[in-house]
Amino acid sequence: MKTQHLLFFCFILLAGNATAQAIDSTSTQNILEYDNFITKVNKSNLSYAAEKFNLSIAEANMISARVFPDPEFTLGLFDNSERTKQLGRGYNLGLGWTVELGAKRQARRQVAHDEAEITRLLLGDYFRNLRADATLAFLLARQNQLLTAIYLESYQQLCKLATSDSIRYQLGIIPQIDYRQSKLEAAHMHNTLLASEATTKSSFASLSLLMGDTSKTLWVPQEPVIQLDQNFRLQSLLSKAVQERTDLKAALQNRQLSHSLLQLTKANRVMDLGVSIGFTSNGEARNETAPTPQFNAINAGIAIPLKFSNFNKGELKSAQFKIEQDELAYQEAELRIQTEVNQAYIVYKATQKQIEQFNDSMLFEAKAILEGKIYSYNRGETALLEVINAQRSYNDTQLAYHEARYNCTVALIELQRAAAIWNMDTH
Repeated sequence: MKTQHLLFFCFILLAGNATAQAIDSTSTQNILEYDNFITKVNKSNLSYAAEKFNLSIAEANMISARVFPDPEFTLGLFDNSERTKQLGRGYNLGLGWTVELGAKRQARRQVAHDEAEITRLLLGDYFRNLRADATLAFLLARQNQLLTAIYLESYQQLCKLATSDSIRYQLGIIPQIDYRQSKLEAAHMHNTLLASEATTKSSFASLSLLMGDTSKTLWVPQEPVIQLDQNFRLQSLLSKAVQERTDLKAALQNRQLSHSLLQLTKANRVMDLGVSIGFTSNGEARNETAPTPQFNAINAGIAIPLKFSNFNKGELKSAQFKIEQDELAYQEAELRIQTEVNQAYIVYKATQKQIEQFNDSMLFEAKAILEGKIYSYNRGETALLEVINAQRSYNDTQLAYHEARYNCTVALIELQRAAAIWNMDTH
């Protein structure tokens, strides 16, 4: 029986040391500062790099919109009759070109320009969200790391308590039930620690995806120093958001694009002229009835299409309805942005008040109470249940403190995302 307790004693020490070493080895691998992280996201994020090609495609479409209609060259051979009648043979050459009227080319260029501008604005909006999402992922990884450190500290404390109880039980100082209870609490905390460690490593791995890092490196975020007590004026935030939000600018540009598409539709309803010039060479006809010498002919012509299709005004009405639709979409986007700023501002102010409920003295008091309970328990003056409750209270206080700070930081980022501002530079 004593041998089993000694084995358990050794297991507790080894497990605690092994877990601590595993977490420490993880936390010392390639420390990642926030400024370096967000720079790598900007330069190497694969999704963002793929989105940039949309702008290149739009710029290429602008070049295509400048192209004039291609001319058309024709070549023909003819034989006037059967060979026995000797009526002669010949050939003709022709060159035709479509002359666009109604400023179609200018309308196409304007449409391509507006589409490229929308693409540019949407690319900026993509990065605005990418930057905020990457920052949230960075802070989540750091938050998980802090939680793992709390669970590790608690686990080590319970291991020490279980080890001490094992010795005290062997000496007959405490009953077996207290020893078994402390051992069970340590085992529960160990499971919690393992789950937290897995979550932390998973969040570390997600940072590599955001940075486009294909190496096997596990990046460990360094806690950024972010000022959480920033004061904002709601009206200024609303004004800033309406002026700077790229998605609202894109909605405005989309409305302009609808007007350009309407002009292109009207231009396409204007008839185009077909201009042609040709050359015909007719061979000598040696027919006895009507001999004809060889001759050449030059011809020119204009083709005027009959635009019966203009009686169908469906495309024109569709373009007009699109303008009205985009006007409502712009108004909806403006209202949505104002709502987002209002909501983010309310959440940020609420989380600031939550932080005010915590201070260093609360953590100090909770830890002092725990240490006092452990000291009294070792002297036989306090029950084990009080020690366990004090441990849980200390853990809950630490978790609540870090959660409050994390929630406030998230609220700050969401407020800046909504208001199109960014002052996350760390010190």
